[in-house]
Amino acid sequence: MSSLRQDVIPDYVIIGGGTAGLVVASRLSEDPDTSVVVLEAGENHLNDPRVNIPAFWSSLVGTELDWQFLSLTQPGLGDRAVRLPQGRLLGGSSGLNGQTLVAPSKAGIDMWANLGNPGWDWASLKPFYAKFYTLELPDEATQRHLGLQWLDNEVNGTSGPIKTSFTGVIDNPMPKAWVESFQNLNLGTTADPFSGESIGAYSNMSTVDGESKMRSYAASGYAAPAMSRPNLKIIYGAEVRKILVKNSEPDVQAYGVSYVINGEIHSIEANREVILAAGVFQSPKLLELSGIGGQKLLSAHGIDVIIDNPNVGENLQDHLMTGISFELTDGISTADPLMRREPQALKAAQAQYQNEKKGPFCIGGIGAHAYLPVSELVDAERKQRQADILAKLPLFTTEDDKVARIHEEAVRKVIESGDDGSGSLFLVLAQGVTHENEATAEHGPIYQPGNFASIGCIQTHPFSTGWSHISSKDPSAKPDIDPCYFSHPLDLELMSRHLLMCVKIRETEPISHYFKPNGKRNHAKAHIRTLDDAKRYLVETAKTAYHCCGTCSMRPKDQGGVVDSKLTVWGTRNLRVVDASVFPFISRGNTMSTVYAVAEKAADLIKTAS
Repeated sequence: MSSLRQDVIPDYVIIGGGTAGLVVASRLSEDPDTSVVVLEAGENHLNDPRVNIPAFWSSLVGTELDWQFLSLTQPGLGDRAVRLPQGRLLGGSSGLNGQTLVAPSKAGIDMWANLGNPGWDWASLKPFYAKFYTLELPDEATQRHLGLQWLDNEVNGTSGPIKTSFTGVIDNPMPKAWVESFQNLNLGTTADPFSGESIGAYSNMSTVDGESKMRSYAASGYAAPAMSRPNLKIIYGAEVRKILVKNSEPDVQAYGVSYVINGEIHSIEANREVILAAGVFQSPKLLELSGIGGQKLLSAHGIDVIIDNPNVGENLQDHLMTGISFELTDGISTADPLMRREPQALKAAQAQYQNEKKGPFCIGGIGAHAYLPVSELVDAERKQRQADILAKLPLFTTEDDKVARIHEEAVRKVIESGDDGSGSLFLVLAQGVTHENEATAEHGPIYQPGNFASIGCIQTHPFSTGWSHISSKDPSAKPDIDPCYFSHPLDLELMSRHLLMCVKIRETEPISHYFKPNGKRNHAKAHIRTLDDAKRYLVETAKTAYHCCGTCSMRPKDQGGVVDSKLTVWGTRNLRVVDASVFPFISRGNTMSTVYAVAEKAADLIKTAS
């Protein structure tokens, strides 16, 4: 692990050995004269098959590897509470997620700069996407089957720590049919998604090592190669209580961290900086426990106010998702037998994985994806249709709520550009369970017999924003989390149209050929025909896409900011936040790629400051 002496005060203390924390720790410790300590609440699961085998990802949710956060009940979702998984292990959520790797858009990242963050436009952040991963291509026949003609070597990573690949195989016709069906609607991808300027359907990458067929994540890609460095130390089982600070605003100094292991309280000092990478819910929680937050909230919990900033914990953004599972014709391989834990299927899949590195164990979550506008139309006509829908509702927020108005105007601007997409569709070769309240179900999901493919939709830039705040001054207490899903009426208007598009794709050749004409679906109300049908289905079934961000937003303080463009907490001189909580505006698609890119850039900023 490390030979860093106990009596040595490290240069940097990083709170959280998750996706962002390990990127920063790895990069800073490349300098042998720089010492780094990482405090991680979870354990090292580098040799855990539950983590390493791609198909096992969904079995991790709700285990000891998950913080098991739960939202408050959501009026916009029929008063359902929603589980909000977050990785509690070395590597964080990159060790828990479905390994889907998709790119953000130029328009969405450019909005970061437009919100008052110089140096955070697409041109500035783009190199850090290519820096974190290495794309491993399949053979030419598989490339043709998956329709990878759009690949642009100029924008993809070639030497990064995270291994990525395409999990689709020639033996399964569904990925090919997905791409061709969208092409028949003139909605094939217009460019490589990592160009930042694409819309349409394609086969997406996964963070799966193309050779070993194991998950590639922050622990295996960044931490493992650095663990032998004498200037890096990772402390496991360390639950942080608060950040130790002194002086007053605007010169507050973070000089250490208080944490507990097995009930025993410890503290550690930092010579240069304390770096917060505890995640979207824990990072604002630790700021508030340390006296940095809204005065009213902190005083109510008996916490001394060091910096009064009510923006801490606000601006929570997330993508909702839902889908419909359609029964497939016979002979198409899916993960359904594994989901039902059929002994014969599990035994065969295990043998195939161990002996050939093939089969359903090699596939995690989404393998086929599409960024779309709200209709199937293209070019000028498409833009006008989208603009007409947005025009139906005037600005929902008031001028008195300055931060909410800024966010709403930003979302409208990006969506109205017509080049970003207001939603995305995806394909999963398994049935999804949408017929129970996942937060209260004790028996676990119920899977129907048969083989299914799920076509789902995800928001790209939701108008609704929420919050996450401490519920107590007790560091062990979970925060109160309210994403405020569908609190803005335009979110339901847009997403319901994307759900109708899921039905349209299922009926489009050639993919329609692989669904049973009168086959089963996964929900009593999944036979959707009208916009009202789609809205009712969304309220009953939509859930998180696991993309929460924004609670320590990078913005000017008077516009909702918690950190500045150097990721330094406003009012402090050496306390930074480097995880998804700093996103001022949610990126389209899965946020993992942007977490890696932000952390890579954060490491450069920290090195420059030293």
